[in-house]
Amino acid sequence: MSTLDRLAATIAARKGADPDSSWTAKLLAKGPEKCAEKFGEEAIEAIIEAVKGDRARLTAEAADVIYHLLVMLAARDVTLADVLAELERREGTSGIAEKAARP
Repeated sequence: MSTLDRLAATIAARKGADPDSSWTAKLLAKGPEKCAEKFGEEAIEAIIEAVKGDRARLTAEAADVIYHLLVMLAARDVTLADVLAELERREGTSGIAEKAARP
């Protein structure tokens, strides 16, 4: 089991947890909109660090982005397996061709 799989499993397990016992449970209890907002904030912070060129800070912010992405997905009952299946479906397809095929 990969680090991402373990993280996704932990997040899923916290969905029903007491919000006072877990940061993840607290985020999920605030609803999908708040989870999406938090993901957006973290993405912006990662962009800022990418522009600045600080590798260590970018690495830390990227970890935050991945965590908050998984929380946001869990808030809408989308699993990491769902996302990985979509990536697998797209594998071997040119990005240009894939975008052109979208409705």
